[in-house]
Order: sequence, then C-alpha cells, then structure tokens
Amino acid sequence: MDKKNTVIGVLLLIGAAASFYLSARYAPQPPPAPAVTSSGTTGDPIARNEAPPSGPARSPGNATLSAPATRAGGPAAFVELANDYIVAKFTDLGGAIDSVGLKKHPAVKGEPALYTLNAVQAAPALSFADFPGLDQHTRYTLVTHSAAEVIYRAVLDDRLEVTRRYTLRSAPAGDPYQIRTETTFRNLTDKPLPLPRTALNLGTAAPINPQDYGLYLDLAYYDGHNAEFLKRGALEGGGFLSNFGFGSKTDLPFIEKPVAVQWAAVKNQFFASILTPDQPGTGVRVERVKLDPAALPSDHHAYGVTGYLLIDLKSLAPEASSTWAGTYYTGPKEYDRLADTDHFTHNEDKVMEFGFFGFFSKLLLTLMTWVHEFIPNWGWAIVVTTLILKTIFVPFTIAASRSSKRMQKLMPLVAALREKHKDSPAKANEAMMKLYKDHKVNPLGGCIPILITIPFFIGFFSMLQSASELRFAPFLWAPDLSAPDTVAHLFGLPLNIMPLLMGATMILQMRLTPTPTTDNAQATMMKVMPWIFTFICYNFSCALALYSFVGNVFTIGQQLIINRLPEPALATAVPGADGLKNVTPKKKK
Repeated sequence: MDKKNTVIGVLLLIGAAASFYLSARYAPQPPPAPAVTSSGTTGDPIARNEAPPSGPARSPGNATLSAPATRAGGPAAFVELANDYIVAKFTDLGGAIDSVGLKKHPAVKGEPALYTLNAVQAAPALSFADFPGLDQHTRYTLVTHSAAEVIYRAVLDDRLEVTRRYTLRSAPAGDPYQIRTETTFRNLTDKPLPLPRTALNLGTAAPINPQDYGLYLDLAYYDGHNAEFLKRGALEGGGFLSNFGFGSKTDLPFIEKPVAVQWAAVKNQFFASILTPDQPGTGVRVERVKLDPAALPSDHHAYGVTGYLLIDLKSLAPEASSTWAGTYYTGPKEYDRLADTDHFTHNEDKVMEFGFFGFFSKLLLTLMTWVHEFIPNWGWAIVVTTLILKTIFVPFTIAASRSSKRMQKLMPLVAALREKHKDSPAKANEAMMKLYKDHKVNPLGGCIPILITIPFFIGFFSMLQSASELRFAPFLWAPDLSAPDTVAHLFGLPLNIMPLLMGATMILQMRLTPTPTTDNAQATMMKVMPWIFTFICYNFSCALALYSFVGNVFTIGQQLIINRLPEPALATAVPGADGLKNVTPKKKK
C-alpha cells in the first residue's frame, strides 16, 4: 500500500507541474487583433484589444468640450531630452512621451541599441485618453525646447487652453530616471467651464525576451496602504483552470479599479514606468494589447499591457487656470534607487513585487548589493551572500541535524511501541511521549530550525527573480544570470548546467541527511523530491540555481562534519511489558 501511495503521489506531483507549465505555455488565445505600432494606434478600441467605450468610466463628463483641436494630418514630429541615464523622445501627437531609451541598459547584450520603454505602444505615455480633442490624436504645438525642458500647447474649441511641460529631473532635486510633468488648464471664456473625468496613459510594458511568459507583466498601483498587481493573465481567457471556475473562459477587454491611487505603473520583470501624481488619482485601468501582428494568437510574447491613471479634473472659474502635476519614473527596478526617500516618497519600491516575504527580500538584496561593492561580479556576490546566510544559520541546521539523528536512533523503539499498542493509539502516543522525554528528544526538533530559514529562502528566490542588476551579468560559463545557462541543445532540448548541478547536490544532501521516519511512503517521497525540484527549476534563472547549488554544497560539507561528531548512545532495548521501564538513556560523557 505504501508503494502504491508513493507512486500515486509522485505521478500527481509530476502531473501538476506539467499541467501548470503546459497550461501557461499553450493556453488557447483569441484571434489576433490589429497591430499596435511604435507610433501609436488609431482610435479604434479594437486595435487595443478592448471593448468600445461605454458608461461614465470611459466617456468625457462634459459633451460641450468635444470639438476637435488641431487633428493629426501627417507624421508625428519628435524632440528629445537626454541626460547620462535616459533619452526621452517626445511627440507632438498628444503632447506626450513617445518612448524612453535607457543608456545603462542595452536591448541586446553586446550591441549598442538601448533598451527602450514604450518602444511598441498602445499610446504615447502620459497622453490623455477619454478626452476627445486633447488625446493622442491631437497635434500639439511645440512652444519651447531646451536641453532639459519641452513645452507643448493646444487650444480646444477656443475655450480651453492646455499647456504641457516636461522637465528632466537630476540630483539633488530628483532621480535621473524621473521626468517632471505639469499640465495647466486655462479657461479662455468668461463663464465657468467644467472639465471631464479623464485618464493618462502609463505606457506599454512588453516581455523582456522570447522566453518571458509574462509572469511579472502587469499594472501595479499603491493606495497608500497596499500595492496591488493586475496581471496580464487576469485578462486572458481560456486555459485549463477556466474549466473549473478559475478565471474567465473569454478574454476581458479591460479591468478597471476605482480606488485612491498614490502611484500607478506598468512593468515587466526588470523595468517599470511609474507615475506618481501630486494629488491621488481616482482609479486605474489595465488593457491587454497585441504587440506583434504577425505572431500566432498562442504566442504569449506577442502581448503586452498598457495602463491608465484615472483623474478627475476640477471645473474652471471664468478665465481661471489649474495645474495637474506629477513625477514619471522610467527605468530599472532597482530597490536601492526606488527606496530612496529623498526622491520617492510614496513607497514606490513596492513595485518590486517581492511578495509576502518582502522584508527578507529587501534585506538580502541590500546585503548582496553591499557585497558587490567589494566583489564587482554579481555571480560571486550571490555566492558570498549565500555563504554568509548559511553561516548565520549554522546553529539552527546543526540543531536540526542532531535532532534528526537522535530521532532516527529511536525509530526501532517507536516501531516496537506502535506494534505493542496497535489496538490503543492513545496508549501508543503516551508511551512515545515518555520515550522522547526520557531521551530528551523533541519530535519537532528537526523541523522548527529549518522553518526559520524558509522565509529567507523564499525572500532570496523573489529577490533574484526581480533584480534588474542581474540582467546580462556574466558568471563563469553563464552569459546572463537572469536567464537559464543554456550551453547547448540536445534533440531540441536545452542543456542547462547549473540546475543539473543543483539537482545532483540535492540528491547527495538527501542521502547524507538522516531521515527520522519509518513511513516508507514519506521516505520515498523525500528521495523523489530532488528530481521533481530540478524539473520545476530547470528553466529558471541561473542565479536561482547558483544560489541553491552553493547552499547545497555548504550543507553537504556541514553534514559530513556533523555525521562525524560523537553522539550520546541511546538505549535500544525493546520496551518491556510494563511500558518503558527497561528504556533508560545513557548519560552524556
């Protein structure tokens, strides 16, 4: 029966892992939508894979401001602002940001092209939506352009003047990846002028590479208490789990959340575009967009997300004006940068999406960054950080290992007690508790110390998955720590060295570690787990496999030393008829 249960358990684990992997990769997708180009889409909502506007959330609040301003009649005109970190390209269509190139981050390793945010887009970043006559199709007039500032202007219906000013931030006033934006609305009439509810585009986030299946592709927002993440997958219908009521069977055109917003962002695994308004927004909206019109519908890499910050504009008194302002960050997800309270005042570092164990992720990333200052290679920084962490936990792991060894020695006595009291589980438990007490063994002694280390392991895992510092960072044979260390392909399958080393050390570690159990099913499951774990992590980043490999090697050396340490002998006599009177522990020497 134990063997049968073990086989069933292993097959279920493998089936579950394969199901999640295949469901994520090959889930059915909708027919392809029209293309989204680098110069923006047309006004057709279908081109952005969304439903036609309906209801007050997607339409202007004042129909009198519907006359068009100067409509686009030709190609867009661009101007650029640049510093040592970014090249921001602005467009007169919408008077907004067309794209932002990152000087410190190449698009492809070893090539001069910059990684560019919003390169393929649904709309220019910070362009208005749901505001006919002032949206991305309106041609704004370039008023002035200097080395650090650009100003656009448009007039709607001879009644409303809109002036849009963009300024590059720099130290000490701001972070070099920040752009300050100010939009001034001026009433040109002698009557009150109500303004509609509108939205500002946050940019379009795309997958990092063809191997990126969009796990970190989403819209994020912060309401002053918690950071929430609206995943691209939440907009995707179909998939295996939709048959059981999890998610929709059809694609959703958009998701909108009415909530006070202190900042909103669109992001992928390593980069983010974050808009922090001076006054909180009133909600967010996320849409799924197809980036490559030639790609198959099932190609996850062909889809990105675009987002909007919803804002309510105040009515203008006669000949009065008001200004909406905010700060727009477009750059890497670097925790130390985003946690700088001099430049980021609303917990923008939460965009890192470290999860429940975020405290440990931040602590470990800070430690790894500090180590990197002395060892300028991120691979070796991971190795040293792992060794520091394992050294700190030596007392806990030694206690767990010694407890496991003592429990293993007591297993014959435990088995004898269970056999003796097989008709009375209560008496068997009472006898075993007395056995543990007489030999000063805690049944949970092997588990509790290990549980203390779990938050650090999960924190390290989350940190390594999101740290932009690891992108294109080389280590030994691996050209990129943020990707699998594929060295060749065998029969079309990638050969990743580091996960195989991780799996081999896990198997060796399992054989060296005492197993305090007489349950054959549990023992077999422990032996199978390294194989399952290797299968699950095989295509994860090299950095994660490196961390696990170094930790396993350290644990193996530690276990070899522990196994050689003398242990107090334990009684091996089978309990007599009167209970445990023949079982007496030997005194420690």
